[in-house]
Amino acid sequence: MPKLGLEPIRRRQLIEATIASIHEDGLADTTVSRISARAGMSPGIVHHYFVNKDDLLEATLRTLGAQVREVTRLKLGEASEPRERLRAIIGSWLAPEQLTPAAVAAWLSFWAQGRKQPRLARVQRAIICRLDSSLRHELKQLLPTIDAVRVAEGLSTLLEGLWLRAALSPYGLETERAMLIATDYLDLQLTRRREPQPQPA
Repeated sequence: MPKLGLEPIRRRQLIEATIASIHEDGLADTTVSRISARAGMSPGIVHHYFVNKDDLLEATLRTLGAQVREVTRLKLGEASEPRERLRAIIGSWLAPEQLTPAAVAAWLSFWAQGRKQPRLARVQRAIICRLDSSLRHELKQLLPTIDAVRVAEGLSTLLEGLWLRAALSPYGLETERAMLIATDYLDLQLTRRREPQPQPA
């Protein structure tokens, strides 16, 4: 029986192997056998740490979400003003480690599969709700609530679009360019919505 102290290490290795398999083989062909082979373990070991493939996939998605949360926490710790904090949130979603081909392939595969698997869909909703809530909280310091909600939705959608472009492009997407696109949108929205609007004649 595997040693208790090895459990976090083994689980992490299996999750990393799952991400690699999704990238190389596609989610449909990511099997317990392929995952275990990539991790250098037997299929039986996989079932010791995870109930089944779906359990492992859910754990993998949760791990990806946790990585974003940790990067966000660190970046927010260095920011004080609302605009800086918004840039920190955007930067955490567009960090180099989030835009690797393997990570992007895994995210998008989970997003597509979520329509068929309620467990994945629940995790996805929690991740997106957390992003939207964080954006709204900071934007409300700068804009009326109705505008904050709209800009948060626009930013969230833009980030998802940038990830899709990163997945579809053979060259990926440079972090600096992605940040420029997202922060340009943010700055334009803040300027537009904070300027006095002309009254109808």
